[in-house]
Amino acid sequence: MGSSFAAQAPDSATTGGAVTSRLRPPRAGRGVRPLSRERHPRRGRPRPLRRAGRLLWGCNAVMEQEPARAPPDLLSAAHAHFREQRFGPAEELYSRFIARCVRSAAGPAPTRKCLTHDLATAFNNRGQIKYMRVDFYEAMDDYTSAIQTHPDFEVPYYNRGLILYRLGYYDEALKDFKKVLALNPEFEDASLSLKQTILDKEEKQRRTY
Repeated sequence: MGSSFAAQAPDSATTGGAVTSRLRPPRAGRGVRPLSRERHPRRGRPRPLRRAGRLLWGCNAVMEQEPARAPPDLLSAAHAHFREQRFGPAEELYSRFIARCVRSAAGPAPTRKCLTHDLATAFNNRGQIKYMRVDFYEAMDDYTSAIQTHPDFEVPYYNRGLILYRLGYYDEALKDFKKVLALNPEFEDASLSLKQTILDKEEKQRRTY
């Protein structure tokens, strides 16, 4: 079973056999205004979230623990670089692993094995690297690819929902957080994020009346 890891986010909890470092949502009224695709999101750093006097950053990346089978070399190397916060080499290796899996899609069953959890993990973790680089829309594209590859994998739904929330797309964020909880009702931070998104959406509607 894979485990989840968030750079610079020390809090963790164990659910369903996975250790997940999670990000708390900001207080009411701290959502980020929507950014159009014409306004490049690189112009500002992602805003930190404050929780109990600490700053927490990022979305969730997934790291393999000791699996029953040895993970592919490219993916193992990418995880190692990611853990050491060498994000440039990690992104390159995740991209190479993704390309190899896509090329092998028509191969025999043992080859196609990388096209489920491993491929979704690579997309998800590359998405986090893009998120930390403030490429929000590119990060969401990778999270969407992870979801399409492994629809029952709750982490990329949460990550995409968190970015949508930060950009002020509350309706879309609500859908992702609800999907997370449908897949994993014990995902506490998704529940908190859902509640905070509802509150911020209601506050936004009150301000526009």
